Amino acid sequence: MATQTKSPNFELSTMFENAAAQFRGLDTRQPGQWPLLPKLATWLALIAMVVLLGWLLLLQGKSDELEAERAKEPALKTDYRSKLAQAVNLPELKKQKLQVEEYVTQLEKQLPGKAEMDALLSDINQAGIGRGLQFELFRPGSVAVKDYYAELPIAVKVSGRYHDIGAFAADVANLSRIVTLHDMTIATPGKDGGGLLSMDATARTYRYLDQTEVAAQSAQKKAAAGAKKP
Repeated sequence: MATQTKSPNFELSTMFENAAAQFRGLDTRQPGQWPLLPKLATWLALIAMVVLLGWLLLLQGKSDELEAERAKEPALKTDYRSKLAQAVNLPELKKQKLQVEEYVTQLEKQLPGKAEMDALLSDINQAGIGRGLQFELFRPGSVAVKDYYAELPIAVKVSGRYHDIGAFAADVANLSRIVTLHDMTIATPGKDGGGLLSMDATARTYRYLDQTEVAAQSAQKKAAAGAKKP
């Protein structure tokens, strides 16, 4: 008597029917009572959604980073062109730097030191006497210390003929040291002046700072910077 064998197709069909049956009539309000297969399918779907959401968030973050880097591109190109131009013009820039340094050196030579100030004041006085002017006032003021130099104002009042006063101003401008005249006023002393004029002015001369003054100024700047910090 021959035995009957079950067809594989029949078994698969039965399995699919049983699986489909587990998904029928599910109560969405009580998922805890679902059969095993719907539970597994739901968990797998949730995991897939979480993974997909995380992947989308990661892509969004990378997209923002990419846009930020793209936004930097114009500035980087401009900086590159600027540095490239500097590299191309480097020999010319070095030449200009040397010219500026030479010019600064020449200016420094025109600034007397503290020990030379008395001689410079004597030169200004001699420039007036040499033009036949009468000094009515020659009073050095207080030294004003700047960032890189010190400035000494001198109140000057001289009397003499017009051309002699003009020549005195030119002589002061042509001194080997830098001296400038400010706030000049010229007036006639009166009827008894004999044709003479009177000039009031402030002569300003400059000198470079010595090492002690430079150190003191540096200490003051550091103290001021420290006082500004909270």
